[in-house]
Amino acid sequence: MINVAVIYYSSTGNLYKLAAAAADAAEEARAQVRLRKAPELSAESIVPDNPGWTEAWAEHAAVTRDIPDATLDDLEWADAVLWGTPGRYGLPAGPLKQFIDLTLPLHSRRGLVNKVMSSFTSTATLHGGQESTILALNNAFYHWGSIIVPPGVADPIQLAPTNGNPYGVSAVSRNKPANVDEDNLAAIRYQARRTVEITSALVRGLSAA
Repeated sequence: MINVAVIYYSSTGNLYKLAAAAADAAEEARAQVRLRKAPELSAESIVPDNPGWTEAWAEHAAVTRDIPDATLDDLEWADAVLWGTPGRYGLPAGPLKQFIDLTLPLHSRRGLVNKVMSSFTSTATLHGGQESTILALNNAFYHWGSIIVPPGVADPIQLAPTNGNPYGVSAVSRNKPANVDEDNLAAIRYQARRTVEITSALVRGLSAA
């Protein structure tokens, strides 16, 4: 049995829905799973002149208040990590990037080498920087010496009209809280299962070597 951490940041629930589906699928694939969120940097990071968005943020924070914050222990424990972040101008969101910036002690002792990493995202619009967000997030994994496992186009669900991104599952929120298409949820479940499968094979192979 392998250990899988699902670490995400979500403002209004879209990434949370994807992360929760990934965690469920990894458990169904017989992995031990930790679902963890990157802590909010500050309440001031909310757009102050958008009351509807701020209300959705507060509601989501209340719903997920019992989900533990991610720690370096979660990364050290995990054989694989599924990372979820909204796209911010084609880049990972600040809170998740802040957590990644704190990994230097673990990285310095090669604690992330050969761990499997896989990424997913959500943006407000169809061409809102989904692919560049995932590619930017994956840059950290190259430095760590990790093994990146994308979903590719290796399952029919990836051919659904709302999917198709081979880099990592991507959803379009259309600026609505917790608005994730069912095909996206099916795709992230596939991505989680694929991550477990490849990680299991990698762990067995490294153990044999």
